[in-house]
Amino acid sequence: MDTKAALLVNLGSPDSPSESDVRHYLNEFLMDGNVIDMPWLIRRMIVSLFVLPKRPAKSAKAYASVWTDDGSPLVSNSKKLLNKVRQQTNMPVELAMRYGRPDMESAIVKLASKREIKELLLFPLYPHYAMSTIKTVVEKAEAIISDNKLPISLSVHPVFYDHEGYINALVNSARPWLEKGYDHLVFSYHGVPERHITKDDSTGSHCLKSGDCCQKPSPAHHTCYRHQIYRTSACFVEKAGIPVDKYSIAFQSKLGRDKWLEPSTSSVIKQLAKQGAKKVLVICPAFVSDCLETLEEIGIEAKEDFIKAGGESLELIPCLNDHPDWTKLVSSWLEQPLKT
Repeated sequence: MDTKAALLVNLGSPDSPSESDVRHYLNEFLMDGNVIDMPWLIRRMIVSLFVLPKRPAKSAKAYASVWTDDGSPLVSNSKKLLNKVRQQTNMPVELAMRYGRPDMESAIVKLASKREIKELLLFPLYPHYAMSTIKTVVEKAEAIISDNKLPISLSVHPVFYDHEGYINALVNSARPWLEKGYDHLVFSYHGVPERHITKDDSTGSHCLKSGDCCQKPSPAHHTCYRHQIYRTSACFVEKAGIPVDKYSIAFQSKLGRDKWLEPSTSSVIKQLAKQGAKKVLVICPAFVSDCLETLEEIGIEAKEDFIKAGGESLELIPCLNDHPDWTKLVSSWLEQPLKT
């Protein structure tokens, strides 16, 4: 009898693209202290006074532009992954979102209610570590287990940003687009404030202290988002055989006025168009499931910006979603998790 269960966790989505549902979702998301890492009162003021009055209407239109018959693309794609993983493993596996539904508490309580389950393997669906992704998921799971006094132990699957299996799956899923021919490939990663990078620096003296900090060996790399996304990109281009002058790394989805990782995806694609690039591909390895940030922000908004700036075509390479290589890999990791 298997005494272990697994929980796949992705970011989340509003229940619908209505303004009220988007407002509810944004409030839950942005009031997380790992997302806006400021004292509660300041965070409450920022969200209530500067975000919620106008942002829900704008975001609702964006969600509506990519909403499907199956609902939220992120939730739908995550469920497809879940269904295929269940077919390839014998252990109980559930899916939850850090924000919105299906919620983490219901999923964890459901798994813990099975008498034979003694251990929960938490699998955050993020290749890279960040306080706004991995850390908040782990803290939420720990709080749920503690608050509900659940008799299960918790283990967390480690990040996999440069694991050979992940890189192979990423390259294989992208290959049909790479083989079409293109002028330039842009790696567009979700941005984070620079202070998140320095906060997560376990040494307190490495991250962002020099221009080549991500290339210098350091224990800080275990929790450095910036280092890890550069490693993913380096491994990808080596595996795919992409010349150094044919790709760029950029960051999207900035929120607020604080200094975030640069350059921005928007500035990079506009500059590429001005330099004469006509066909650009964009891949978003920080996301394993297509969502608002990939389908709308890149697939619609960035495409329009690129064409307006003089380019001809910008194609979004889909995320891993339920690609066979990816579902097989996740299933194998649930059975035999990676070592930290």
